[in-house]
Formats: sequence, C-alpha cells, structure tokens
Amino acid sequence: MPIYEYQCEKCGSQFEELVFSHEETPACPHCGAPGARKLMSACAVRPEGEGSSPGPMPAAGSCGGHSGFG
Repeated sequence: MPIYEYQCEKCGSQFEELVFSHEETPACPHCGAPGARKLMSACAVRPEGEGSSPGPMPAAGSCGGHSGFG
C-alpha cells in the first residue's frame, strides 16, 4: 500500500495519504473537499559506487545528483 502525495483542488493544501487502490482519491484532511489531485513524488536513488551494503538513503526530495539514466 503506497503513500501518495496529493493537493486539494479547493483549498490548495498538500498532504500524504496511504491508499489501498491507485484509483482511490482521498478527501482533503483540512477542508474535507473530495477529489484531491495526485502529485509527482520526489525520487530517492542511491548514488553509484555505494556498493550493495544497506545504508542511509539521500534525504527526501534529493535525487543525489543521479538521474537514473545511462
């Protein structure tokens, strides 16, 4: 069950919501309006050369300078 980021079309509040279906659209927790818009989430990619050992991921919203391509 992924956590998606949404923005309310009525009041503009941004919030995260755990959803059971990718088609589910939660109501805004601030104003209660239905039909929030799903936002694009930030990536979290481990920089190359870090090996396979588990370790801390880059901070949320940081892609570590790695595009994931090529």
